[in-house]
Amino acid sequence: MPPILNQDRPKESRAEMLARLESQASLIRQRIMTTLQAAGSGHVGGSMSCADIITALYFQVLRMDPSDPRWPDRDRFVLSKGHASAVLCPALAECGFFPRELLDTFNQLDSPFSMHPDMLKIPGADMSTGSLGHGLAIGLGMAMAARVQKRLFRAFVLMGDGELSEGSVWESAMAAAFFKVDNLIAIIDRNQFGSDCALSDLPSANALAEKWRAFGWSVREIDGHDMGQVVDALTEAPFETGRPSMIVANTVKGKGVPFAEARFDWHYHVVDQDVVDRSLAALRGAESAKEEQR
Repeated sequence: MPPILNQDRPKESRAEMLARLESQASLIRQRIMTTLQAAGSGHVGGSMSCADIITALYFQVLRMDPSDPRWPDRDRFVLSKGHASAVLCPALAECGFFPRELLDTFNQLDSPFSMHPDMLKIPGADMSTGSLGHGLAIGLGMAMAARVQKRLFRAFVLMGDGELSEGSVWESAMAAAFFKVDNLIAIIDRNQFGSDCALSDLPSANALAEKWRAFGWSVREIDGHDMGQVVDALTEAPFETGRPSMIVANTVKGKGVPFAEARFDWHYHVVDQDVVDRSLAALRGAESAKEEQR
């Protein structure tokens, strides 16, 4: 059965939509762990923290067609925090861009999937990323290309809060505001931790909403794990005509796996059978509890 395209999704109530997306996000988090098990280790914390955002994008918001990954009018998505490839690849698989079974080769020799996405090897990946600080500039270029080509697609860029220390981010921020690129929507996965420390003492990671407003962006701050807030922010952007949109999503590093939550040592970690078993038990238990509440 072919996947349902977001632009053609049948009518459903808000409650049905949120329940579907929450269940999908739980499945994506489970896929993250089993995908990283194939590699033996990987970027757990930052992949789990943005799973709700990725789910909302790929299963509700983005205009796309898995049967035609290079459809010219598709929305573009740039995973600027490319080390979260372990959440992007399962989402693409679940959407039907390639068979799920291929994820069992993740980060292995001759696999199309590595710790950072490669647009030349992965159907549905719009950009190769990994070196932090470049994604916003790339997204800006995509958004401006839509203007030149007179197309209606939007460019979404997901950044980590740690990469905001890169000066290129702020150069792109100034340019986007100057050129009034309102089909550019950026999201910050503000999980408060880098690879080896908390970010609370770094000037680049604080007062984010105020900084982006000062740079000329229209800003909304949300709970990045409240699916209703995530979907509303993504679907209501652009927030203002003539301004790029910034969504500051407050998240928890390692979300969904209690023993990995809010810990920088789970930024990159060994993922063996014990870790997978404990993770899946926690995720499935939380999903069952939600089902009982619905």
